[in-house]
Amino acid sequence: WAVRNAPSTLFRLVPDGGSWRPDAGTWADGRSLRFPDGTGQVDAEGVTLTAAGSAGGLYVASERDGDEQDESRLSVLRFEPDDRRGALVAAEEWDLTADLPAVDPNLGLESIAWVPDAYLVANGFVDDRTGGRYDPAAYAGHGDGLFVVGLEDDGTLFAYALGREGRATRVATIAAPLPQVMELAFDRDVGQLWAVCDDGCGGRHAVLRVDPATGRFTVVGRFDRPSGMANLANEGFAVAPSTECVDGSKPVHWADDGEDAGVAVRRGDVPCGPLGDASAGDAPDGGSVWTWAVGAVLAAALAVGLGAFVRRRRRPA
Repeated sequence: WAVRNAPSTLFRLVPDGGSWRPDAGTWADGRSLRFPDGTGQVDAEGVTLTAAGSAGGLYVASERDGDEQDESRLSVLRFEPDDRRGALVAAEEWDLTADLPAVDPNLGLESIAWVPDAYLVANGFVDDRTGGRYDPAAYAGHGDGLFVVGLEDDGTLFAYALGREGRATRVATIAAPLPQVMELAFDRDVGQLWAVCDDGCGGRHAVLRVDPATGRFTVVGRFDRPSGMANLANEGFAVAPSTECVDGSKPVHWADDGEDAGVAVRRGDVPCGPLGDASAGDAPDGGSVWTWAVGAVLAAALAVGLGAFVRRRRRPA
């Protein structure tokens, strides 16, 4: 699944040999995204799924209405990717604008990741509202996980329980793992939350886990961009499941917002297991705490029509 913000579009991608392409039929050109009243242009910046998969809806982070670019509208929207033709109208919206710090309309919600309650409870996640351990039963109708969203402005992360009728409750605020955050991805197989910055931070990555001793998300590793990769505007990141592990590594994919050399998607590999605490801390200048390699360059043919894998963002001139 991929989102693009201008024009606001959701894509369904399918593998095609060593690359990816938009699905056929009603998905050949993607589907436009609209707010629940059927109007506007959702400034789609991030997309995530719950354990229910696409059948449970796709959750999109948006920083504004593209038709009202001077006004923040920091929202999470749920779309049901059914087979209807035409634009997809959000089934639900959680407007977080009043609860989040005021930021420039183009520096708002850039990322979203769903984290299962089972992981949070098992690791003693702390609820900022109560100061005690997180109790999912306290948030009726929120499903079985929390949504972590990230502000591009300063990289701060926020965990929300999204309930019925647009009710959103902030459960925790997570200190910025990087100066800015353009993407979040939770690896459910090993319990790691990836945070990614684009070329504005030199393509740095950070990995967080809930520390059972404190009950809070803690950075366990910060990494330079992969060796051999230029300083690209990577604003999308996706981690393959452990079922794709080969010789201790599994694929990851980046979406290049700038489509450098006409390429939208690149692939590399990460270790299948959790990253050790020994990797914590900043990489030394000019070096990498963990050097990873870029594998195959993918989806060059998609660049003109799609230009995104996980999400896409354009800054207006």
